[in-house]
Amino acid sequence: MPRYILDTDHVSLILCNHPQVIAQANRQEIAITIITVQELFNGWISRINNPSLVHNLPTLYGKLWTTVKYLQAIEVLDFTPEADTCLKKLLKDNLPLRKNRLQKDMRIAAIALSINATIVTRNQRDFSQVPKLLIEDWTQ
Repeated sequence: MPRYILDTDHVSLILCNHPQVIAQANRQEIAITIITVQELFNGWISRINNPSLVHNLPTLYGKLWTTVKYLQAIEVLDFTPEADTCLKKLLKDNLPLRKNRLQKDMRIAAIALSINATIVTRNQRDFSQVPKLLIEDWTQ
């Protein structure tokens, strides 16, 4: 099992060639979650389908292609029944975590907790609300 799970923001930094994050990722056992895959695809599809960005389709499809190639090279963790059980308990025991804007972050957190991994993210505000979740920021 991976020791570290990259949140979507750190994957985006890698895709933008952030040297510090790339160097740290190359030294660790890392993975991402299927939720991050969903967020990445949702972001690119939204941009590609935005009529005001139609002039920029080659660039947008190029970035989507780069994302697809990256996803082929990294371990992607599924949302397992264990993660689902963990998520349900998190939401039952911690009412503030039920906010709609936290849904995907809480799914990522549940996967991490279910396999005892550390989340790598700059999003301290949301992930720090999750009891017992280990968090690191590789941009610091």
